[in-house]
Amino acid sequence: MAFLDSSGDIILDAVLTDTGRMRLAKGDGSFKITKFAFGDDEINYAKYDKDHASGSAYYDLQILQTPVLEAFTNNTSMLKNKLLSIPRTNLLYLPILKLNEAGSKHDRNKSANQALDKFVVAVDEDTATDATATNTPPGPGIMQIKGNDSPKTTLNNAGIINGTDSDPDGAFIRIDQGLDTEELSPQFPISPDLMETQWIIEMDNRLGTIASAGRYNMGEPDQPAPVSFIDDDNIASYFLSLNTNPNFIKNISSWSKKHTDVSQLKGPRGTSIRFKILSSIELRTSTFLFDRIGQTSQTWTFPAAIDSGGTLTVHYIDSIVRVTGATTGYSLDIPVRFVKKA
Repeated sequence: MAFLDSSGDIILDAVLTDTGRMRLAKGDGSFKITKFAFGDDEINYAKYDKDHASGSAYYDLQILQTPVLEAFTNNTSMLKNKLLSIPRTNLLYLPILKLNEAGSKHDRNKSANQALDKFVVAVDEDTATDATATNTPPGPGIMQIKGNDSPKTTLNNAGIINGTDSDPDGAFIRIDQGLDTEELSPQFPISPDLMETQWIIEMDNRLGTIASAGRYNMGEPDQPAPVSFIDDDNIASYFLSLNTNPNFIKNISSWSKKHTDVSQLKGPRGTSIRFKILSSIELRTSTFLFDRIGQTSQTWTFPAAIDSGGTLTVHYIDSIVRVTGATTGYSLDIPVRFVKKA
C-alpha cells in the first residue's frame, strides 16, 4: 500500500496483494487481515540535511517531498525495506545481515565466494565436473571466468555451488546477523529482542530449491528445506527457525567467545544461516528455461592445468535469492547465476 498526497491531505491507498485477492476470492469467510507491514522503499535518508540554512524545520524537507509509488499488488516488488518498531529508546546500533564469504579456520567447510559479483550454481554433473576441476594437490583448482558483462575474474573453485550434490563438504551461502560496529566487543551477547530466531528465504521455484549445509547437522547429507508457500509468481518461501531447523540456523554468539573469526561482523553476533541451492529437474534435464528466461555464450576460460586451457560455453540464468530476518525485517538480495554446459 502507499500514502498519496493529494490536495494537501494524506490519503491512504491500500490494496491486497495477489495472494490476498486469491484468498478473498474463495468467498468462504476465512479471509481476515491479521497482520500488516509498513515499508519505506522510496525514501533516501541521506537527504536529511541538518545543516539546512533555513533551520530545523527544513532538515527533512527533501525526504517529505520524495514521491511515493502508488500501491500495486505484486508482492515480489513491494516492501523490500520494512519498518521496525522497537519500544526501547537506549539503542545505539541496530542489527544487520551480512554475507560471510571468508568462512572460518574452525569450519570443516567454507562459505562460497562470489564470482562476477554473484554466486554460481552448476546445475548438472557435467557442468559441475568442469567447473570444479582441481589442480595437483594440495591446492584447489583456479578457474577463470570471462563474461560478457564483466572483465576476466580469477575464482577459486570453492565458490562454485554444485546444484546436484548433497555432499556436506560442498560450498554454501552463509549469512550472519548481528551488530557491525567496533564500539562493542564481539564477545558481548546481543540483546534477545535483536536476535533473529526466524528466517525467510525466497527464490524462484522453477530454478531450484533450498537445502541445508550438512556440517550444521553433524555431517549428515544436506536435506531440502520444507517449502512453506509458493505464490502466483512461482516464488517459493521457506520459513526456518532456530528451534525447528538447527541444520540451517546456528546461534553464533555461543561460540564467538572462543573463536572471534567465525563471523565478519565487528560487534556482538546473533544467529547465522547457511544453505545451498539445489537445481531443479528442469534445469538439469533441459535448456527450456535457459532459452526462455536466460542467455547463452557465457565463456569460461580454464588455465592450462585444467582442460588444456580450453574454454567452456554455458547457458545461464541470472536470478535473485532474498533472505529476510523475520524479527527485524532486514533483508538481503543475493544475486545467483545458474549455469549449464552448452
